This record gives sequence, C-alpha cells and structure tokens, in this order.
Amino acid sequence: MSQAHNTSRALLVAPASLDALSLEEPAPCSCPQFVSASENAYPLQTISTAIMILHWNVAAILFALFSLAIWVYLLLARGNFWKVTEDDTAPKSLKKWPRVIAVVPARNEAETIARAISSLASQDYPGEFEIVVVDDQSDDGTAELARQAEEESGASLRVTVHSVDSLPPGWTGKLWALNEGIAATAENTPAFFWFTDADIVHARDTLRRLVFRAERDALDLASLMVLLQAKTFPERLLIPPFLYFFLMLYPPRWIADSNARTAGAAGGCILLRRTALERIGGIAAIRNEVIDDCALARAVKKSGGKIWMGLSRASVSLRSYETFAEIRDMIARTAFTQLRYSFVQLVAVLAGLFVTFWLAWILFFTGNDPAWILASTAVALMTTTFLLTVLFYNLPPYWAFTLPLAAVFYGYSTCLSAARHMLGRGAQWKGRTQAKKG
Repeated sequence: MSQAHNTSRALLVAPASLDALSLEEPAPCSCPQFVSASENAYPLQTISTAIMILHWNVAAILFALFSLAIWVYLLLARGNFWKVTEDDTAPKSLKKWPRVIAVVPARNEAETIARAISSLASQDYPGEFEIVVVDDQSDDGTAELARQAEEESGASLRVTVHSVDSLPPGWTGKLWALNEGIAATAENTPAFFWFTDADIVHARDTLRRLVFRAERDALDLASLMVLLQAKTFPERLLIPPFLYFFLMLYPPRWIADSNARTAGAAGGCILLRRTALERIGGIAAIRNEVIDDCALARAVKKSGGKIWMGLSRASVSLRSYETFAEIRDMIARTAFTQLRYSFVQLVAVLAGLFVTFWLAWILFFTGNDPAWILASTAVALMTTTFLLTVLFYNLPPYWAFTLPLAAVFYGYSTCLSAARHMLGRGAQWKGRTQAKKG
C-alpha cells in the first residue's frame, strides 16, 4: 500500500520536475564539436574570391604599366614619328641646276597616266629635264594614252614612251621597268633620276624642291610620301593608319640620321643621285625585292650615302580604294614580306598589335584604380599621337578613336598575306605573283 502510494506521488511530481529541468541550462559538453561543410562554405568562398580579385588587380596594374610603357616609348623614344608635318622647304636659286630624268614605270594605268604625265610636263624646273614613260606590257592602252598626253602637253621633246620586253626571271615588275627606263637614257646621262609612279599628280615645284634639298644637304636619295586618298569610308578608316604605321616603322628622323640603321623611302616619289645608283651596283642589286623603295634606300645608306624622306600634301596619289578588299590586298601584297616570311615574327606582330592597341582599351573599360588611371593615360597617348595624322588628312578628330579597329584589320591582312604566300600567291600585283613560293 505504501509502495503504490509512493509511486503515484512520484508520477504527480514528475511534470513539475521536468519543467524545472527545462529551465536549467544544459551542462557543457566536453565532446568534439563538428561543423557541416555547408556552414563553412561561405567564408571559404569569400576568401577565395578576395584572393582572385587581388590577383586580378595586381595583374591589371602590371598589364596597364606595360601598355603605358609602350606608349611612353613611342611618344618619346621613337624619333617623334607621330609629329606628322609637311615638308616646307623653300627652294632657292642654284648656280647650276643639275640635269634630271624622270622614269615612270606604268602597267595598266589608263585611268591616271594622262594626268600624271601632264603634271610632270608642267614642272617649273629651271634645269634640263626629261621624262621617260616605261610601258610594262600594259593591255589597257596605257602607252597610247601616255603618247597622247605627251602631245597635248606640248612637251614632246621632253617625253619619251618606252616599251619593255617580257619580265625576266629573278626580277620584280616595277624594278625591271625602272632598269629598262634607266638603260634607255644611257646616251643622256643625268645627275639625278626621279622615280615616280604613274598614278601620282605632282605640284609644279615638286622637282625643284627635291633637287634643291638634295644639293643643299648633299643627299644621295630624297623621297616624298605623297598624299593618299582618304575620301571613301574604307579609306578614312584605314589610310591614315597606313601612314601612321609606316612612320612608326620608319621614323623620318632615323632615316635621315647617318648613325641609325633605319632606312626607308616612299616609292611613289624618289630622287636618286646617279653616282649613288652606280655605287650600289644599279637597280640589278635589288632586282628581286618586293618592297623595292625601302630596299633601295637601305642599299644607298649602307653604301655610305645620305638619305631623307618627307611628307607632302601637294603631290597626290590618284589611286582610290572603294572597298575594304582593295585596301586589304594592298596591305597583303607586302605584309608578310616585311616579316621576312617568318611565322614566328607573324605571331609576334599579332601579339604586339593586341598589346599595343587593344590592351589599354580593355583595361580602360574593365579595370579599377590604379590600373584604370594607367590604362586611360595609355589610351590618351595613343589617341593624341594618332590625332595628328588624322588632322593631316583633314578628317574630323573623332577618327582618332578608330586606331584599334584599323589594327585588327591590318593584323587580318597580314595573316592573309602569310596564307597567300604559303599558297604560292604572295605579293600579287596587277596579274603577277612576285614573292618566292612558300
């Protein structure tokens, strides 16, 4: 009886005891604590993200510094190539103006030959001056139109049209035509040869200015980069960069510096002293060169001669480029030759185009300070230096921002040049393949 009573009493007291127990804090447990992976994932992801951001910021700063260093070099240490200024030589009188013979190689130039000959015939040169037009097997009536222009200009005593035989092995077409034109003047030896293209119209004082500079500065070769057309959209986008890139490769100051190895010329207008031509072994010394103008300048400078190259807006190229394909082919004709047919150099050039003209812009839009400040400075230098070339062509300033797009196009054209070389179609010009087969 007493046992049952105690049991029932315990059952009645149990709820109160349980309530009391529930109010007490549990005793600390000394057993190991385990944390689930899901609870620890967020801090790990945060740390990992922070490390990645840090690495990207450091990399962005290094890339931006590298890009800026390139443009500081181009601005300060590349012969000021970006200072695009027109030659302003004011010719003075000479005691005796030397005899000059202009040699004009022409192959299928029916559209431009008459205006080119008329501009040559109207030169106000005080000395003896003759013109030899070399018809390089044209099939569009170039020779007949040249003779017609000769008669209409009233300078029949000064203009001779000479036709050449078939192109011999080992020669490029233009150099063979120049060689034949020089040979045709053997009886009337000049002091200077003036090599000029059949699609260029010269100002009346062009020859007088060139000869005066050559005589005053004792030059063996004087060259003018004539003004190329920049009227169509493809021309406006790609022709100013053509001049910019050319001057970057061949800074005029370095060309004129006798102590510098750089040698370049603009093939559309070259005044060459006859004795310098003889010293290098004649045109035959460079007979298979695709980039013939720079090869000629290099040979003259290497032989100890003084050379010079300037810019002109008074002498104008009549050749127009209506489509991107025409400019692409113009670039592709010599681009891979410029790289000496090296695929290693091709890869290096493509990488250089990206780093020089695109890296800064990418960081400009994606980078944070201080990488953004460095990148924006590089972009400013790029745009400002190119702006001078844009203004030289009398284009609106906003075209200065298109240089990266032009770099892509030139890279593409260079790759095409390499592909054509591999297919045996390198250096194509007016129906001829002039580069050696890959």
